[in-house]
Parts: sequence; C-alpha cells; structure tokens
Amino acid sequence: MKFSDQFEARFSEMLMHYPTKRSALVPTLLYAQDEVGFLSDEVIAELARRLDLTELEVSNVISYYSMLTTKSRGKYNVQVCTNIACMLRGGEELLVHCKKKLGVDTKAQPPMACSRWKKWNALARAVGRRQFR
Repeated sequence: MKFSDQFEARFSEMLMHYPTKRSALVPTLLYAQDEVGFLSDEVIAELARRLDLTELEVSNVISYYSMLTTKSRGKYNVQVCTNIACMLRGGEELLVHCKKKLGVDTKAQPPMACSRWKKWNALARAVGRRQFR
C-alpha cells in the first residue's frame, strides 16, 4: 500500500507525539480514511504492520468509532440523531426534512452517488440542541 508523501510525513510526526505506536492508531486511521476514502483490507493490513498490531486489533477499533468506515461512502455523509433526547428537541422534524430533501427513506441510499444517509444516536450528547452531522 502506497500512501502520499503528505501522509507519510504526518505519520512520522504522529509517532513522535505518542508514547506508544498503538496510541497513534485512531488519528492514523482518520488520516488514512481521508486519503483513501475508506479503510480497505489493504489499508488495515498496512497500518497494522506499521503500528505493530494485528489486523483484528485495528478492525476492532474501526468498528467502535462511527466516523471510521470500511466501505466507500460519498463526499457527503448525512447522519441524523434518532435518540429520544434529540427527538424531543425537534429531531423528528429534521429527519422528515432530510428524507424529503434527499427523496429517500432512512433504509435507502440517496440517489446521489456522492452521499450517504444514516440514522444515528447521539447517546446523550445533545445538550439543548438537535444532533445533525
């Protein structure tokens, strides 16, 4: 797997800022995803090798964080919180508006190839506001 020179420079710099290689895993995954678009098996294997981890350890971290993905998603990633706290603050109206604007239900993908649609739970992160990202 060949990354850009910019990625290589970031990776080298990150390793100096963390006490262990494992500590640099999440930021490295984010940078790799920004560069490649998603975290393919090839990217996972390469990062595991560089950080002295198993591919399973890397995959476990990816599965924990909702902002990391192993599938290609478009330029836009629309997520609307469906948690009860968000719904009480107007999340339902936001969800209806998004469905109407995108012309799809939450189980279908929008007709635009450049975007992805997903319901999301903010898990009590909503402090007086609706969650949309």
